[in-house]
Parts: sequence; C-alpha cells; structure tokens
Amino acid sequence: MNAVTLHRLNYWAYKRKIPLISHIVNLLTLLIYNSRIGPSCQIGEGTKLAYKGIGVLIVKGAKIGKNCSLGAGCKIVRKFPYKNVAEIGDNVYVGPGAVICGPVRIGDNVIIAPNSVVNHSIQEGGIVGGIPAKLIGNVANLDYNIQENPQYKEGWSKYLDSGEKYEKN
Repeated sequence: MNAVTLHRLNYWAYKRKIPLISHIVNLLTLLIYNSRIGPSCQIGEGTKLAYKGIGVLIVKGAKIGKNCSLGAGCKIVRKFPYKNVAEIGDNVYVGPGAVICGPVRIGDNVIIAPNSVVNHSIQEGGIVGGIPAKLIGNVANLDYNIQENPQYKEGWSKYLDSGEKYEKN
C-alpha cells in the first residue's frame, strides 16, 4: 500500500460524503507516510509517488493527470489570494523537493527539475528548473524517456567549469 492507494480510498469517501472514513485515511496517510493529500484532489491512473509518497503535500482541489511521477517531498500548494490551485497534465515528472505554487497549469510531458519552485504555467513539453523555475529545455530534445527511469549510462558527469582559472593552495 502507498499514499496514492490511501488517497483513492479517501477520495471515494469524500465523494460519498463519509467524513469519518476520510478523516481516518488522512490520519493514516500522515502517520505512515508523513504526507498530506487533500481528499478532493484528483489523481490520474498510473500516477506514482516516489518512495510510496513520503513527505508529499498536495493541497485540496489539485488535479494531477495520468502517468505522472512525483518525487519525495514534492509540494503542490495554494497561492493566496487565488482560489484556483494547480492542474497538472499527463506524463509529468516532478523532481524531489519541487514546489508547485498557485493557480498554474502544467502541460503534458513536462519535466520539473528537483527543488524547483514553479509559480507560472508551463506549456506542453517544457523542462523547467530553478528558483523561480525557468524554461531550460524541451523534452523533444532528450534521447531518453524520464518516465521509464533509465539507468544505462556508465561514468560520471563532468565537473562544473566557472570559466576562471584558479590555483590550488
């Protein structure tokens, strides 16, 4: 069992106006996974939360499409004074620790880098990162599908180069 499974039970109770079950499931989700997922959230089929949803916060009313992946510690929160909350399309990857804030729309096939803060809508196929998040690429330019969690390359990434020469002490 994971946080999404518990949420589906919670959503079922919410739709049928059975508050006792909803409150119990909310408490279980908080105690077991240290997560809070609003009972009115809509989470599409095939959507997964990393590590069973540890540390995830999804504000009530948020909509998450099909086949999305949300990393550990992701937050989908409200931005006051706005009434609307985030709507996330299908096949979206949200990196660990990312925050999606406010009445934003995230298109299909979007990648949000870890620890990014998204406070503007993102068009389909965008890759964003940073605080605040900025467009840094497009999924059409990738040679792999991030949803498949590929692990086929060997070696290490290159060292950062500041462009400045420095001497070792």
